[in-house]
Amino acid sequence: MMKPCGRYLTHQKGLPSLPVPPLQQTCERYITALEPIIEVDELQHTKELLEDFQKAGGIGERLQSSLEMRALKKENWLSDWWVRVAYLEYRMPVVVHSSPGLVLPRMNFKDKQGQIRFAAKLIAGVLDFKTMIDNETLPVEYLGGKPLCMNQYYEVLSSCRIPGLKTDSVVNHAKSSPRPTHITVVHNFQFFLLDVYNADGTPLTANQMSVQLEKICRASQESSSEPVGILTTLHRDSWGKAYHTLINDKTNKDSVLAIQRSIFTLCLDGAMPQVSDEMSRSCAAVQMLHGGGSQWNSGNRWFDKTLQFIVGLDGTCGANYEHAPAEGPPIVALIDHVVDYMAKSEVASSHTVSLPSPKKLHFNITPEIKKDIEEAKNSINLLAQGVDIRVMVFSHYGKNVPKMHKMSPDAFIQVALQLAYYRMYQHCCSTYESASLRMFRLGRTDTIRSASNDSAAFVKAFDDPSKQKCDLLEKAVKAHRSYTNEAVCGQAIDRHLLGLKLQALSEHLPLPKVFKDAAYAKALHYRLSTSQVPSKTDCVMCFGPVVPNGYGVCYNPMNDHINFAVSSFNDCEETDAERLAQALEKALLDMRTLLDQTPRAKL
Repeated sequence: MMKPCGRYLTHQKGLPSLPVPPLQQTCERYITALEPIIEVDELQHTKELLEDFQKAGGIGERLQSSLEMRALKKENWLSDWWVRVAYLEYRMPVVVHSSPGLVLPRMNFKDKQGQIRFAAKLIAGVLDFKTMIDNETLPVEYLGGKPLCMNQYYEVLSSCRIPGLKTDSVVNHAKSSPRPTHITVVHNFQFFLLDVYNADGTPLTANQMSVQLEKICRASQESSSEPVGILTTLHRDSWGKAYHTLINDKTNKDSVLAIQRSIFTLCLDGAMPQVSDEMSRSCAAVQMLHGGGSQWNSGNRWFDKTLQFIVGLDGTCGANYEHAPAEGPPIVALIDHVVDYMAKSEVASSHTVSLPSPKKLHFNITPEIKKDIEEAKNSINLLAQGVDIRVMVFSHYGKNVPKMHKMSPDAFIQVALQLAYYRMYQHCCSTYESASLRMFRLGRTDTIRSASNDSAAFVKAFDDPSKQKCDLLEKAVKAHRSYTNEAVCGQAIDRHLLGLKLQALSEHLPLPKVFKDAAYAKALHYRLSTSQVPSKTDCVMCFGPVVPNGYGVCYNPMNDHINFAVSSFNDCEETDAERLAQALEKALLDMRTLLDQTPRAKL
């Protein structure tokens, strides 16, 4: 929900700081979270380690008090640590492993002219949203009546990740002087700088932008032989080395800086593989997530750019975003705004002032850089072939059914996921669902652990005809809702445990045994990595699994249907995205049947 707001900084100052939860509470909740996912003997060992960790005057108390001191000194005790550990120091490619894709409904154009007109209106819509950011008139969002931190909106435009040799960084040019006034357009693997503002500071009209995009397409009709953008798909250490080689040359350095400074990147994609209608959304997800490999569109990207809009020749559209500066909801809010704007605005024909041609960004390709590009082509092709992604539209019902039964739609879907997984594997697994900490200044996320004792009791009883299941379903849904409420209020366990561990490392203390325990590794091995990203637009986000034998599951519950994107790795024999999607559909149908068979008074 949104309400009009005053100035951004005043609003931010009024937000509370992220609390450090009590140590004993986190230790107790950690044990409870482990119960459904580890064996009894392992659990007993962990309990003993935790007793030792918590004892009066022990290491746990010392770290807790250091963390509380850190919280007093910093705007947010967690955020800079989290960005560093979760993103900037993570060395796998950002593609698939970190950056989500977003699939929009297929648009009704099929040719270059339609692609250009659509892209021009899209640019105008983003600039319309940007005006609210620049003027600090963005409506504040609320959750349960409480205002949320709006900082992430100020981090997604004119920003970019920069590769390093051991750790990356993020640069935000939005506040630099002068502010960037251009976007980057990629077409046929070639990059162009397109100024989107007139000299007087007003944005170009969609009509003017169409003219400029046509010029770009005419200037890049042949595919460039060297897709420099494909370097951004590399393992971060390899890209860090290649980046230093690349920017040694002044022309290259200027071109890279122009991309980094640009407001966002627009990727005008070429052809896509031809697939059946039922596979078209899954095929679109592939394009948004990684571009399909070097023979398709993976080189038509700059994956370090925080925000890339992707517009295909055949009406396939969406986005890809680099995760370090923001979570999904601000990206989706921007996209909802753009979609609304495009529905309202018609490209008005105006007398076109003659505009300077967009500037092509040149790259000097040395034999060494060419070798890096070949390495990137090989690695992205392996990665693209290695990930399976399925978009499933569950069309039987949406948020309406759980709401009718006074159940949280998100909790209901998470319990269905637990049931689907249990039916496939006959055990429960460590499950991650992201919870927003935006109730706090500079808040990012914590973990909702969806595998609970109550969900385990429900899924184990579900296919046993002798068990009364409706009460168990209600309990499982309530347990999830309760954990969610604790998490968004800063009382979950995962970031607190991480904070204690990082505090020990920062003080050069020996790592407490509780963090070396096999149970801790199991708790962090998320075979189900999930996220609800709701939006007004009928879209769905997608991301890769976070462990080799796991799944990525993202969903957008609409009123009468639910959009799911399920991913797995092809080289893991245990996992199969298509099978999990089918099991999920069956679980959701069976859960509705259960509700329908139960007298209303029981609920």
